[in-house]
Amino acid sequence: MKNIRNFSIVAHIDHGKSTLSDRLIQATHVIMDRDFKDQILDTMDIERERGITIKSQTICLPYRSKNNQTYSLNLIDTPGHVDFTYEVSRALASCEGALLLIDASQGVEAQTLANLYLALEHDLEIIPVINKIDLPSADIERAKKQIKEDLGLDPETAILTSAKEGIGIENVLECIVDYLPPPIGNPDAPLKALIFDSHYDPFRGTIVHFRVFQGKLKPKDLIMFMSNNAVYKVEEVGIFQIDRIPQTEISAGQVGYMIAGIKTVSDTRCGDTITLKDSPCSTPMPGFKEAKPVVFSSIYPIASDGYEDLAIGLEKLKLNDASLIYEKDTSVALGFGFRCGFLGLLHLEVVQERLEREYGLSLILTAPSVRYEIVMNDGSILTIDNPALYPDSTKIDYTKEPFIRASIIIPDRYMGPVMKLCLDRRGINKNYQYLTNNRLEMIFELPLAEVVYDFYDKLKSITQGYGSFDYELIEQRETDLVKVDILINGDRVDALSQLVHRDRAVERARRACEKLRDEIPRQMFKIAIQGAIGGNIIARKTVSAFRKDVTAKCYGGDITRKRKLLEKQKKGKKRMKMVGQVMIPQSAFLSVLKTDTD
Repeated sequence: MKNIRNFSIVAHIDHGKSTLSDRLIQATHVIMDRDFKDQILDTMDIERERGITIKSQTICLPYRSKNNQTYSLNLIDTPGHVDFTYEVSRALASCEGALLLIDASQGVEAQTLANLYLALEHDLEIIPVINKIDLPSADIERAKKQIKEDLGLDPETAILTSAKEGIGIENVLECIVDYLPPPIGNPDAPLKALIFDSHYDPFRGTIVHFRVFQGKLKPKDLIMFMSNNAVYKVEEVGIFQIDRIPQTEISAGQVGYMIAGIKTVSDTRCGDTITLKDSPCSTPMPGFKEAKPVVFSSIYPIASDGYEDLAIGLEKLKLNDASLIYEKDTSVALGFGFRCGFLGLLHLEVVQERLEREYGLSLILTAPSVRYEIVMNDGSILTIDNPALYPDSTKIDYTKEPFIRASIIIPDRYMGPVMKLCLDRRGINKNYQYLTNNRLEMIFELPLAEVVYDFYDKLKSITQGYGSFDYELIEQRETDLVKVDILINGDRVDALSQLVHRDRAVERARRACEKLRDEIPRQMFKIAIQGAIGGNIIARKTVSAFRKDVTAKCYGGDITRKRKLLEKQKKGKKRMKMVGQVMIPQSAFLSVLKTDTD
C-alpha cells in the first residue's frame, strides 16, 4: 500500500487540468503515442469543443521513480464546473492529496479558492502547480504572491509547469510520490468502499467507480449498497488504464471499477458506501447526500410527432446521467413534452445539446425556473417549479424562494458595474475584500431565480471575461412572487407563463410582448399581445392588421359614403377576429425563451 498514491487535479475552468492529465498519461506510457489524442480523458464531443470536463474519469498510472521504486498513481479526474460540486467533493473524498492548478497568466480565481476549501475540508495534502509558464503574459511572481496571500500555501513548494509544452511534468510526478501520503486502511477488515462515479455500458450495464478504504473486493462477492440496501453479485473488478483491466481483487487503498449486473446508473448513487452483505462494515462513509436538481425547464419537440423520439432520447440519456430527472408534461400551445430537473444551467445546456446531437432532435425549452415554497392560508406548504401549478393568489399566505451565497472575484476596476449588476438582481452585499492590491472578492447573497436567467453571461461581458463566479445554496427566504401570463387575443399561452418577483414582472412582460410582436405574422385583424398578473394587464403590444383601401373607389362626393364603407370594413374585421385563430410560430416561442436582454 505504501507504493499507491491517490490524487486529484483541481482548478478553475480553463486553467489546463485536462492538458496536464494528458501529459501525465504520456509521461507514464499508459498509452502508445500513435493511439494518443488530446483531452484523452474527455470522452464526449461536447467536452472537447467547450474545453470543459463534464463526466469525471479515472486512470491508474504506473510510474517508476528516481529512487527506482514502482508506484501506482491513481488520478481521479474531477469536473470543473460549479454545477458539479458534489461530484467533485466525492472524488476528493477518495484521495489523499490534490494538485491545485493555477494559470500563470490568470492567477487565483473563484473556483480555485472554492476547490481549495473543498480539498481542505477533506484534509488533503495540497501541492500548488503554476501552469502555462510558457505564455508571454505569464506572471510567475504574481502567481506565487497570490498562492501565499490568497491561499495561505507555501509558494516555494509550487511546481512550475507548462502542460502544453511538457515542461516540468517529471517534477510533478516526483512531487506526487514524495509529498503525498500513501493510503491507510486494513485489508482484513470488513469491506468499506466509496462510490465516486459510475457510467453506463450498453453491454455490461452500470460500471461503478469506487475507492476501497478497508477490506477487499473480488468477483463472486455478494455486496450491498448502504443507502438503499440493494444487493448484487460482483462479476468483475479491475483498474482503469484508458481500457478496463480486470484484476483478481481490489484491496484497501486502491481505486478501481466493479461490474455487477446493475441495470441503470440511478441505482448507484454517488457518495454511497459499498460493503459485503454477509459481513457489513459498522458505519457508512460520511458526506453522502442525494443529488437534488436546482433548475427546472420543460422540453418539447418542435414537431409534435417527435415526442416518441424525445422519450427514447431522455431514457437513454438517463442511463448515463443519474442526476437528470424528468416527468411527462403537456402544454396547450406546445403539445406533449417532459418537465426536467437539472443541477444547474450548464447541466441544462449539456442535456439539450446531447439530445440534439446524439438523437437528432429539434427542441424547445421553456424559461428555466427554480423550486419555490408556497405557504397557503390554511398553513399547508406547496413546493412548485412549474408556473402551470401556481395556485390562486387569493389562497396564498406568502411564498419563499432559494437564495445563494455568491463569491465573485474581479479586477477592482470592474467593481462598479458588478455591484450594479448584483443590486439590480436583488442582491445583498455581505462583504468585499482585496485579495491583492488590484483584485477583489465580493460576497453577495442573491436569489437563485435571478442567477439562472442570464447572470453569468452578463458578468462575463461586463468584466470582459475576467470575472469568476462560484456559489452555494444557503436557504429559502420570503419573497413577493407573481405569475406573469402572456395573452394573445385574450387567450392565455401556458408555455410562456413565468414566475417572477413583482418588481421584475412589468419588465419581463414587456420584453416578452415586444419579442412576440416581432415574430407573430400579421393577420387580417389586429392581434393584441398582453402580459398579465391575474386580471391586471401590465404590458401590451399590438400586431396591426393588413388593410385594404376600401375608399379607393370613392372619387369625392359626400363623406358619409366613405364612412359607410369604413364601417362595413370594421364590422367584417370584428367578425373575423371572433372566428380567426392566431397560429404562433415556433420561432416566437424560441425568441421569448432566449435570455438575451437587449
